[in-house]
Amino acid sequence: MASKYKRYHPKKWAGVYVYELDEVFNGAPDLCFFINFRSGRRLIWEKVGRISEGYSAEVAAEIRAKRVKAVRHGEEVKTAKEIRREQSEKNRPFQEIGDAYFEIKGPTLKGIVTDKNRYKNHLLPLCGKRTVNEITPQVIEELRKSLSDRKPATVWNALELLRRIVNFGYKTNRCPALSFQIEMPVKDNEVIEYLKPDEAQRFLAVLKEWPVRDVANMLLLAFFTGMRRGEMFKLEVGDLDFHMKLIRIRDPKGGKSVSIGLSNVAEEVIRAQLAWKGERFPGSPYVFPGKDGNLRKDCSAVDTIRKAANLPPKFRPFHGLRHHFAVTLANSGQFTLDMIAEMLTHKNAEFTKKKYGQFLPESMTAAGNAAAKILAGL
Repeated sequence: MASKYKRYHPKKWAGVYVYELDEVFNGAPDLCFFINFRSGRRLIWEKVGRISEGYSAEVAAEIRAKRVKAVRHGEEVKTAKEIRREQSEKNRPFQEIGDAYFEIKGPTLKGIVTDKNRYKNHLLPLCGKRTVNEITPQVIEELRKSLSDRKPATVWNALELLRRIVNFGYKTNRCPALSFQIEMPVKDNEVIEYLKPDEAQRFLAVLKEWPVRDVANMLLLAFFTGMRRGEMFKLEVGDLDFHMKLIRIRDPKGGKSVSIGLSNVAEEVIRAQLAWKGERFPGSPYVFPGKDGNLRKDCSAVDTIRKAANLPPKFRPFHGLRHHFAVTLANSGQFTLDMIAEMLTHKNAEFTKKKYGQFLPESMTAAGNAAAKILAGL
């Protein structure tokens, strides 16, 4: 490689080389400075810059001195080219990060079809070719404007997906973290699903007679515990503690593994399911095994059960049963919202209060009566 360059001066500025360029600067061929130095047995060549860019032999020699000093003190030495390459690898385009997110996370994502549609229709047109460093608050405002004719929940879901993809990229060393916090809109159109008494009775009656018992048992467990679909899919026999009356939930949505109480009725459901599993998949570690005893990926039969119980078409069984569990507890007046948050494994109790506080029996009535007394001067 040295044959490509010539020493800038035979006696001065050791390790500083140049080669002539075709471009002319100040009436003479422009020169590009390079330096070389050793790191162990490796001879490293590094481009410094051109005279036309303001570089000189003195500047090149100063940069080389820093590299040699770093090597002497056992520090890792990287050339500017290597640093640029690493920065490029850690700051990939948003589309590359998003595609990797769906490829790696796809099998475990709930609502992947909807997420992919949001990604393709809302995020890629504006952010696809940008790096995360180029996604600024102004870009987020452009995204909001492009969704101005959509409902607040749609805007929230699009922004949340963008945030989720960037967080994935940061954790997998594909990009830096966002330099700002995305302000999320209020989802005023969010509907909290729950069953009316007659709907709950029909639902339980259908489950009691349903021929596919593992699906029925799964929905019964969701009804009596409020567990998420993914938590039941991943539930293993080793997560059950019948002596201490606990169910261990590994890697819940809220973060660290936690345990929830095992009520008598939930225990009956689980014991019935274990008996069913023991006959069909005795070697499977999962309480609700999927195909060939492996981790369950889906449960499409729930929609058939919803129709059989004549529940509203928009009612999403797993999601709705979790809401129903929380609403029932809140409305009973026997549980505080902090207790409900713990039973739902919510990471933030404020989220529970905001979502289910309206269902506390005394909250609205007491507030209304207090206001009436004040206004009436009583």
